[in-house]
Amino acid sequence: MLLNTYEPWKFAFSQENDEIKENSFGIIGIPFDSTTSYHSGSRLGPIVVREASFGFEKYNTIFNKDLNTTFYDFGDVNVVPGNCEKTCNIIEDTVKELMDLNVKPILIGGEHSASIGAIKAVKEKYDKLTVIHLDAHRDLAFEFVGEKYSHATVMRRVHELGVDLVQIGIRSSSSDEEEFVKSTYNIQTFKNRDVHKHMDAIEYYLINIDTPIYISIDMDVVDPAFAPSVGNPTPGGLFISEIETIIETLSHKNVVGLDVVETASDQLGDNTAVVAAKIIYDFLTLIE
Repeated sequence: MLLNTYEPWKFAFSQENDEIKENSFGIIGIPFDSTTSYHSGSRLGPIVVREASFGFEKYNTIFNKDLNTTFYDFGDVNVVPGNCEKTCNIIEDTVKELMDLNVKPILIGGEHSASIGAIKAVKEKYDKLTVIHLDAHRDLAFEFVGEKYSHATVMRRVHELGVDLVQIGIRSSSSDEEEFVKSTYNIQTFKNRDVHKHMDAIEYYLINIDTPIYISIDMDVVDPAFAPSVGNPTPGGLFISEIETIIETLSHKNVVGLDVVETASDQLGDNTAVVAAKIIYDFLTLIE
């Protein structure tokens, strides 16, 4: 058990954490959604995603592989409701504790602001880091309703850490965010139509990244026909098969962390929770 965590449930196929194997993965849940601006409920995401994971077989038929990756589920972080910055600091400390055990983090959200603390911790270990950000939105606002720590500012705070940023699936942003992207040299964008029409070019780009990679997946990147229970659903999203292709491509790289956030539902068996669990399940199947 990590400091600042408790165990309400465990992801399917996770190992007992009595003895931690190095170079493995560790899941932590982030039950926090205090800056949510539209559809609340992602604080329950860790519970419903874990429950949905038990609907999968250990043999992954899509990729013709058993899930043999060593990983642990350390429970949920003790968040501070209403205080995003303090919660991000706790997440940062928890991820650092994981990495001290030579365990790579997997976060289940919870709102997207959780990525700030996790990526900050990872960036301290890796001087060069590329963040692959799958999302309907850029999340690059400097501040949102007067707050610098928010689900709408997460990638601005992450970019300030000095990472290279690749945004995939974008289909909603502000003019200020677009101007900010134009003013930088290290933000690469593949919008939703690029994914639908030019996946081969995206695969080529991703396979040529030569730094450690952190993957951050907001569930609203998926089309709301398949994943409607998110904080800010936006039509025109990615198909599940496209997510599978991206995850498979990235699994051949040095992935040092993953988060899957913004599942906003209190219903067991919710479609969005099932898709989120499948993304984590696919990643764990492929990453060994």
